[in-house]
Amino acid sequence: MALETVLAKAGLRIDPVEFLGLVEDAARRLSPAAADPADYFTADQRDTLVDVGLDLAPRRPTEVDSRARAVAAEAVLRDSALTVSSAAGVVGVDTSRIRHRLAAGRLAGWKDRGGWRLPAWQFVPGGVLPGLETVLAAVPDDQPPLVVAAFMTTPQPDLRVEDRPATPREWLLAGGSPARVATLAATLGIPA
Repeated sequence: MALETVLAKAGLRIDPVEFLGLVEDAARRLSPAAADPADYFTADQRDTLVDVGLDLAPRRPTEVDSRARAVAAEAVLRDSALTVSSAAGVVGVDTSRIRHRLAAGRLAGWKDRGGWRLPAWQFVPGGVLPGLETVLAAVPDDQPPLVVAAFMTTPQPDLRVEDRPATPREWLLAGGSPARVATLAATLGIPA
């Protein structure tokens, strides 16, 4: 299947060459392609980890590269993100108001080569996701945009809409309590 077809089916309006550039950028920012997990630890740490059964062997050539899913997700996140100007158009405010909300943590975003980029998941036609400020206030500062996007768009067993697990975004759109999502968001990055 051609990349153009895949992008069109996913609703991504981007030139395939530009999309591949996003993928290459995302892959470059991740760990080295042939990283040896043992190199990240001291000898004592390696011994302890191996003693509890952790496999620190390098990835075998026949194994699927676990980075592929993360690279694809980051490329889609970057491609679908809004600029300050386009976010202002969606919300119906001046660009300075969007920048002010970013600075105050009332909108999620990151600085990229061309300026601020704002993940699309936080917007709805004519505004922002209900309860967004409450949720963003609970997200730990050290969580990258990809982690927050994955959380907001992945069904959570504790959030149910029509008797099925719902994403935090779906939950908020259905009128669910932002405080409930904020409680879950506050645990991002904390080992289970």
